[in-house]
Amino acid sequence: MIFATGNQGKIKEIKAILGDIGEEIISMKEAGIDIDIVEDGSSFEENAIIKAKAVMKLTGQLVLADDSGLEVDALGGEPGIYSARYLGEDTSYEIKNRNIIERLEGVEGEARSARFVCVIAAAFPDGEIVTTRGTIEGVIAKEPAGENGFGYDPIVYVPEYKMTTGQMEPEAKNAISHRGKALCAMKKILEDRKIIK
Repeated sequence: MIFATGNQGKIKEIKAILGDIGEEIISMKEAGIDIDIVEDGSSFEENAIIKAKAVMKLTGQLVLADDSGLEVDALGGEPGIYSARYLGEDTSYEIKNRNIIERLEGVEGEARSARFVCVIAAAFPDGEIVTTRGTIEGVIAKEPAGENGFGYDPIVYVPEYKMTTGQMEPEAKNAISHRGKALCAMKKILEDRKIIK
């Protein structure tokens, strides 16, 4: 089953979460697909659908895609759908994370609220599209912490676990994460349709 992403961090999480479905999950690169997909949607849903449809049209088979990002309430929902491109695509997450922390200087407590959002889209060969959404709520930490995960993980502190998602062990994070929730919901849809066991 092709997952329309080139992000190795995402593929690692996706393979861990969907490891028991009896289907091999492969990235676009592993499938030998090299196309430039313009993600010009105005929501996570639209961008996930754009990716899934583009690869499904090329392969003629069921394709899954993900669009995800970080929404910081005090920044009006930024970086949102621009999370990967925030401050420029080639800008390191160390710089992106530092920028967000600096922009929240003077903002305290619950006003630092933020969430990771993930939408999974499935594009079926008959043209049908199905999406699922998952979120994990947290607050922006005052300082980055944790070496696990990738991207914005070191700055999203989850109060109920008293740590950032970057400090969580991969299995624990996958069980509660935005991507884990969206993928589990998609897995159930595919099981109900007898596409996977």
